[in-house]
Amino acid sequence: MSSVQLQDFAAGWVGGAASVIVGHPLDTIKTRLQAGQGYGNTLNCVLTVYRNESVAGFFKGMSFPLASIAVYSSVVFGVFSNTQRFLSQLRHGDPSHTPVLADVALASMVAGFVSVGIGTPVDLVKIRLQMQTHPYIEANIKIKPTVPGFPVYRGPIHCFRTVLQKEGIAGIYRGMGAMLLRDVPGYCLYFIPYTFFCGWITPDGCISPNPSSVWLAGGVAGAISWGTATPMDVVKSRLQADGVYLNKYKGTFDCILQSYQNEGLKHGTSDAKNQEELALLGQEDSGGTGRRC
Repeated sequence: MSSVQLQDFAAGWVGGAASVIVGHPLDTIKTRLQAGQGYGNTLNCVLTVYRNESVAGFFKGMSFPLASIAVYSSVVFGVFSNTQRFLSQLRHGDPSHTPVLADVALASMVAGFVSVGIGTPVDLVKIRLQMQTHPYIEANIKIKPTVPGFPVYRGPIHCFRTVLQKEGIAGIYRGMGAMLLRDVPGYCLYFIPYTFFCGWITPDGCISPNPSSVWLAGGVAGAISWGTATPMDVVKSRLQADGVYLNKYKGTFDCILQSYQNEGLKHGTSDAKNQEELALLGQEDSGGTGRRC
């Protein structure tokens, strides 16, 4: 058996694309609540977006994540699974040996670092487009697009090129520190519970869990992971939305301080994101091999 299992990459590919299509409206609401102003609560945000921007407003910024999520998810889940196998090979001489907790944790951290390298530019473009409350009108030359409330970007490619030209590579990777603080522990708190619950609910004699077990384990693990990752997700969203019209934050630590001083701990808790992950994370790692029960 090859140490690199292509089905792990394929499972991430399919699951990632499905999660973007189904979950992007909730992600838009999450981003508006975290980085926007005046929405109050989730229901009011949904109604405001629908009234002002119709259904299309919920899908702003989706094309770039949809185009890249296949690579992102397949690489992250493939790296996690194959790092696990590599560690099992080193420790036990058998890549199919059940990994110990330390190996799962280390593989999760590696996957977290990889996810940040790939995902930061994608998230930045997505958030910049989600925070535009009006479509870009090229013919409107009387109003400068740098005025708050008016669009800056025509689309994902224009957004990426504009940020790269004005802010360089550092601008493309704005929010990377917050994303590292979110994803490295976040993946540990996803994959460790996921592996534990899959093993716990898989009947004896089965090599891999059945689909319902995968969904259940993924839902529980997703709730645990996002319950702890939300604070840094708020910081990441604010840093990446910053700089379109004004530069409010000097960095990750400054964003944390300003957010806490102005709003305390409760603001930005993402009900929408937790619901999304409960429904979707379980499907992203269903590519295991072996007999299903």
